[in-house]
Amino acid sequence: MRARDLAVEFPTVTLDTPALEAAKLLADQDLPGLILVDDDGRPHSILPGTQVLRLAVPAYCQDDPALARVVDEAHADRFLHRLGGKSVRECLPERRRELPVADPGATVLELAALMARTHSPLVAVVEDDRLIGAVTLQSLLDRALLL
Repeated sequence: MRARDLAVEFPTVTLDTPALEAAKLLADQDLPGLILVDDDGRPHSILPGTQVLRLAVPAYCQDDPALARVVDEAHADRFLHRLGGKSVRECLPERRRELPVADPGATVLELAALMARTHSPLVAVVEDDRLIGAVTLQSLLDRALLL
């Protein structure tokens, strides 16, 4: 089984996509993350859903989760609205990480190793500098457990 066999069409966003729009895309399509593409449609970065949450959750709650309990429920339920006015670019980690990209001939083990090394829930599959799809952690595990 190769990456080309596991890759599926996957939605993409740009660095300038509003962060709230990206969060809605994650939720509406139940995605583990998003592929960010540059102006030419080439993968630029992978944005795990947890990075979107990192931007939305107040820093003091990230530092001390017990403080989240003191926020009243009405405000706590609306924490994602803090993304309003921010772009996907602002959700990216400050230090750029290795881009999880594989060629169509990558094996299941190569894909798994790439996901593990990059801490990414998905891998962009690229051929001739063109995104042809993505392999998600879920589809990789589903397939690997069948073998």
